[in-house]
Amino acid sequence: MAEQANEPLLDVRNLQKFFPVTGQLGRIGGVKGQVKAVNDVSFQLFEGETYGLVGESGCGKSTTGRTLLRLTEPTGGKTIYKNQDIFQASKKELRSLRKDLQMVFQDPYSSLNPRKRIGQTLEEPLVIHSLGSKEERRERVFDILNKVGLGVEHYYRYPHEFSGGQRQRLGLARALVMNPKVVIYDEPVSALDVSIQSQVINLLKKLQDDLKLTYLFITHDISVVRHISDRIGVMYLGKIVEEAPTDSLFASPLHPYTKALFSAVPGANREHKKERIVLKGEIPSPLNPPSGCMFHTRCPFAMDICKKEVPVKKEMESKHFVACHLY
Repeated sequence: MAEQANEPLLDVRNLQKFFPVTGQLGRIGGVKGQVKAVNDVSFQLFEGETYGLVGESGCGKSTTGRTLLRLTEPTGGKTIYKNQDIFQASKKELRSLRKDLQMVFQDPYSSLNPRKRIGQTLEEPLVIHSLGSKEERRERVFDILNKVGLGVEHYYRYPHEFSGGQRQRLGLARALVMNPKVVIYDEPVSALDVSIQSQVINLLKKLQDDLKLTYLFITHDISVVRHISDRIGVMYLGKIVEEAPTDSLFASPLHPYTKALFSAVPGANREHKKERIVLKGEIPSPLNPPSGCMFHTRCPFAMDICKKEVPVKKEMESKHFVACHLY
């Protein structure tokens, strides 16, 4: 586990991303409401660590990753990187920040240009930022391909000539070619076979040690996030409901939603000697979220106060935070 520094490398404060919902005539029909995809999310990422962001599909994990890098413009909040607010950065400043902050997308094939050879795709960021000569850029790409477990021969191939696991490595190579400080992974192994998943996860950990990288790892897979993360944030309907060091969270999950997620993992029930918790109903619509605690419509322990008041995040143990009226 990475040693935690005093100052965070990336500090996300009260992040919000709302998407307007318009009428049938678009803007002419007026805005009918807002989808609150990310609503007041805060966490810190320390140098050299992996922070796992986990939750059901549709809870806002991917939107969080895209928004804090301004790939999607935020509605509110701040993201501080080395004392600079990314949301207030000019286009020129943001372009410079892109060297340090990279993202690996969920679908590697759709993020690769099918008309370009892999070598051209990987060299493109270096060309954009005017880094190195033509020969130096090529050598840099060869080196990165080698680091992610591919060979020089792959430099000349097209995306359709690679397997799913190889494409995932290519997505990783494109992020690493800029020598970043922070890499955000959006479901990097969800579409891969279990055997390939373990290869990619082990590769990510090795690269993190070798290149001194810091990761934000977004996934819905509890077993994967446990294997790679130092700390974990559990997300539900646009909010982080629990956050703790990985060992602490798995030893003693506090929020009812976290307990339900863990109980669905094969083997976790035997570990905690508990029956599986089955949540009733579907995730409420972010267009019209419940009042008070957003989880109260599915929570087996819901009280009257849960319907009226939003729970405040409290520190129950060392660095173990939970937002729940039960505590």
